[in-house]
Amino acid sequence: MDAVNHQFRLAARPEGLPKESDWDRTEEPVGEPGEGEVLVKTLYLSLDPAMRGWMNEGRSYIPPVGIGEVMRALAAGEVVASNHSGFAPGDHVTGLLGVQEYAIASGDALMKVDTDLAPLPVYLSTLGMPGMTAYFGLLDIGRPAAGETVVVSGAAGAVGGLVGQIAKLKGARAIGIAGGEDKCRHIVDELGFDAAIDYKAGDLDAALGEHCPDGIDVYFDNVGGEILDAALARLGRNARVVICGAISQYNASAAMKGPSNYMSLLVNHASMTGFVFSDYLDRLGEGAQDMAGWLAAGDLKSREDVAEGFDNFPETLLRLFEGANTGKLVLAVG
Repeated sequence: MDAVNHQFRLAARPEGLPKESDWDRTEEPVGEPGEGEVLVKTLYLSLDPAMRGWMNEGRSYIPPVGIGEVMRALAAGEVVASNHSGFAPGDHVTGLLGVQEYAIASGDALMKVDTDLAPLPVYLSTLGMPGMTAYFGLLDIGRPAAGETVVVSGAAGAVGGLVGQIAKLKGARAIGIAGGEDKCRHIVDELGFDAAIDYKAGDLDAALGEHCPDGIDVYFDNVGGEILDAALARLGRNARVVICGAISQYNASAAMKGPSNYMSLLVNHASMTGFVFSDYLDRLGEGAQDMAGWLAAGDLKSREDVAEGFDNFPETLLRLFEGANTGKLVLAVG
């Protein structure tokens, strides 16, 4: 092809919030796919809090993005050319395509999706990584039973909003923690949570006590820090704490703050378990079938917050850490 591929590459390891100088905008000719490979035109980029962790040097569940490498990102797009028997031009796919307008990827690393069943951004949301994270984290680790109380932080985000809805589908009470009146209204009025707690409004501990008088049975944490500590202090007997993320800590310049109320785990015979989406790759079909069924039946609502413009990637990514998005943040490449 004669087209030009524009990319964002990591220029430096951020200190605190990523800034303009941490990125290099580069371009190169669009290549041709080799044997078993597929050329994809990126249509939507998935912007996820985990991307901030991928920029850091150090031991983690996945190697860091190297300096000078295209920034890692999940994306959805359209096949332009294929040397893989499973894909043809015009197919829509998702995969780790990176922050670039075109990507060449192994066909074995891509997933074909049907845009007649759901719009393409939904495959980066409810039918993608956030949806599977919510599904397996809550049901496999949290194991909510009917009548139990499930509390989730970051409840207006991509994962948190789904956690509360799945909890309700399983007969549990869903209490969401979110920042601001608009987000709290959204999770109650639109997503069907039983109650919302605005952590910006005052005494979080008192609010948890009011809404969880018998304690928290399942706490699904996307935030970490002080909110995690407040939830630990309100655990019920045999509670399960699910550690999905800690967005309050990702841009901290000092050492990460750990939980000070961890002895509540001992007192309440509770457990705290961390996980990542990739732990469940061999079971994605199971989760996708249930999530797609709930979505088709209208039992589950998918909320995508779609921003516009590939060149706006750096500032759009920051919206995650400013609490400026509701639902799954997606960037339309244009």
